Amino acid sequence: MSSPVTIFSGNSNHELAEKIAKSYGTKLGKVSFSRFADGEFQPSFEQSVRGQDIFIINSTFAPTENLFELLLMIDTAKRASARKIIAVIPYFGFARQDRKDKPRVPIGAKLMANLLTAAGVDRVVSMDLHADQIQGFFDVPFDHMYASSLFVPYLKNLNLPNMIMGSPDTGGAKRAAAYAKFLNTDLVICFKQRKVANEISSMQVIGDVKGKDVVLVDDIIDTAGTLKIASEMIMNMGAQSVRALCTHAVLSGKAYQNIEDSPLTEVILTDTIPLKNTNSTKIKIISTADLFADVIHRIANYQSISEHFEFTTIL
Repeated sequence: MSSPVTIFSGNSNHELAEKIAKSYGTKLGKVSFSRFADGEFQPSFEQSVRGQDIFIINSTFAPTENLFELLLMIDTAKRASARKIIAVIPYFGFARQDRKDKPRVPIGAKLMANLLTAAGVDRVVSMDLHADQIQGFFDVPFDHMYASSLFVPYLKNLNLPNMIMGSPDTGGAKRAAAYAKFLNTDLVICFKQRKVANEISSMQVIGDVKGKDVVLVDDIIDTAGTLKIASEMIMNMGAQSVRALCTHAVLSGKAYQNIEDSPLTEVILTDTIPLKNTNSTKIKIISTADLFADVIHRIANYQSISEHFEFTTIL
């Protein structure tokens, strides 16, 4: 028998949380945030959560206040005698720090896992981690959703006659290859080199794109500099069109300008991170609300969620 379920939202992506609650068939739980003069804040659940399964929705993109807000809400639920506490983190921040790639740097993703566990979380749900191995940083169940279940139907509806999948860098080649195999298309890969973070020193395109409709696949779009350069090179090599699928719309710096100035036909994103600018003519948003609502329902009722992993069988 399932326990009563209450869905709460932090402030990082309240609009998505409302959509998830509506899709689930309920309203968000009542929570308030008190702020002191120095900026310190304190969450408070304005209803009883004793004996309930609590789902707390909050993405942990910058600033780090979003992460600490989630930690405080987990601690609040634990001290209020919630039965289980599930953190729903549509975008898992610090995921790009999944290893030591040079001396004397932290492994931020592991620290995230330690903090969430110490706060008292019983389960974590997230989408398209930057590195799959982050699931292994947790000693509690981790449900890793994939935006492919949303993107693939969209791609099929485009009916592109000469579609070919592409990766904007070698790190995303595995992801793009999975799409290519599933959709029975060819694959191209962009090889880039960086001297410093967010700055590309050189790039090459590996594969034939002439006359093709290229779809670049990535998990995060940050400054969009890589996509801009890659799309320009692909079009210069004779491609018919180029578009991009990206799960997490970090979109920092000159990202919006880079998208508008690029030859990209469109950039398809999800709503794991709210857009700062909704005026772009090239950006299309596909909501993750129904997917997360279904996962919450299955977790609450002890049902399998493996069908949401089906796409991963070809990875």
